[in-house]
Amino acid sequence: MPEEPQFLRDQRKEPLTVEREGGVEATVEPLKLGERVRAIRLNQKLTLEEAAKLTGLARSTLSKIENEQISPTFSVVTKLVRGLNIDVPQLFSQPSSGPSAGGRRDITRSGEGKPHPTPTYEHELLATQLTHKKMIPFRTRVHARDFAAFGGWVRHEGEEFLYVLDGSILLYTEFYEPIELFAGDSAYYDCSMGHALVSTSEQDAFVLWVTA
Repeated sequence: MPEEPQFLRDQRKEPLTVEREGGVEATVEPLKLGERVRAIRLNQKLTLEEAAKLTGLARSTLSKIENEQISPTFSVVTKLVRGLNIDVPQLFSQPSSGPSAGGRRDITRSGEGKPHPTPTYEHELLATQLTHKKMIPFRTRVHARDFAAFGGWVRHEGEEFLYVLDGSILLYTEFYEPIELFAGDSAYYDCSMGHALVSTSEQDAFVLWVTA
């Protein structure tokens, strides 16, 4: 049994159509994480060998990722973002070419975040124009209705804040009994502890996540 579903599990080869609120359909282009990784590495003027040393990945593994020959697992993505000193949303946008000024700000209009659907969640990444953030905010529609849909616990580094925006969810955490949360409820937990969410309301629940 795999330890975790991959937050960035599949680099989809075909555009994917997903239904958003109000029945509006949105097309999500195939994710080309390899191209993003190469662009970020070159922007930092790193050779494959240097990037491999920083990330703790084999040079051959990094090369295969950049050439879209393999899809990185969440643990590999974690090594990439830490080793290259970036955050996850940067993999979905072009890297910044220069230093950022003080007093940064990023506005994400309703429905204009970067969509990233998975079999269990439909994530909308927020504040994606800012790089080197100390936290990663994203809004999520919870499709999963059963813990078995995950194939195992979700685990990653850091801490996470969860706020239920609409509907209700069952929060599974590795060392505690599952607990049902409703709109307005929140939770804060250690991400290295196995965790997962499933919707318990008639309609899919919506939550706000902030990972640091």
